[in-house]
Amino acid sequence: MSVTRRAAVLGSPIAHSLSPVLHRAAYTELGLDHWSYDRFEVDEAGLPGFVEGLDPTWAGLSLTMPLKRAIMPMLDGISDTAASVEAVNTVVLTEDGRRLGDNTDIPGMVAALRERGVEKVGTAAVLGAGATASSALAALAEICTGPVTAYVRSEARADEMRGWGRRLGVDVRVADWAEADEALRAPLVIATTPAGTTDALAGAVPSAPGTLFDVLYDPWPTALASRWAATGAGVVGGLDLLVHQAVLQVEQMTGLDAPLAVMRAAGEAALAARTH
Repeated sequence: MSVTRRAAVLGSPIAHSLSPVLHRAAYTELGLDHWSYDRFEVDEAGLPGFVEGLDPTWAGLSLTMPLKRAIMPMLDGISDTAASVEAVNTVVLTEDGRRLGDNTDIPGMVAALRERGVEKVGTAAVLGAGATASSALAALAEICTGPVTAYVRSEARADEMRGWGRRLGVDVRVADWAEADEALRAPLVIATTPAGTTDALAGAVPSAPGTLFDVLYDPWPTALASRWAATGAGVVGGLDLLVHQAVLQVEQMTGLDAPLAVMRAAGEAALAARTH
């Protein structure tokens, strides 16, 4: 059967994206033989031309760095969730030609935590202050009833996190990265930093910690996640986030219920293949 509906993930770099694996697994399970999902290396300069070139066969786009903010001026509408963090990772192309932006990272985080039994916490800690940290604060706005402490490396980053806190209605307190060991005592710790950044903290994991949400998935487990899991405490990983946000994307683009377990299994198999 010929392809009649298209979707893809755009970004730069994009070669290692797992999105095609997850979305294609969903299409297969749902019997969407006429759907395709690809990846395209697109930077900010190339984005306007790519978007203008989309024809009516296109159903949606997934956006990764550095395009989550760059896409916004090209859209006809943006969800409140995406607007709250000024980042769009999902574009649905409607039958009447509109481009609608959303952010599935935030509800994906909430869903990944809920799946592991974390529905409400009194306080939380965030390691890092990049784009993912703002999404983490937006997720914490829904599940954390008290203050959130962000551990950062510079006063500029501290100001950014305070600003996001005010915008999102989260009581954000800021601490220096040198005190990051203290973060590990929080009932929920969300690590949003690049690979290797938290390795030095692994030795400071308490004997009975709360839940760790480490947004990395490759390499996995991180030293921090490995040590955390060894205590028997809960660990949520980057693949959990990736799968849950992709589930929401598939549902928005196709209008069908996405097969979470099938998508997760496909992602796990793809990651396992990379390590061999």
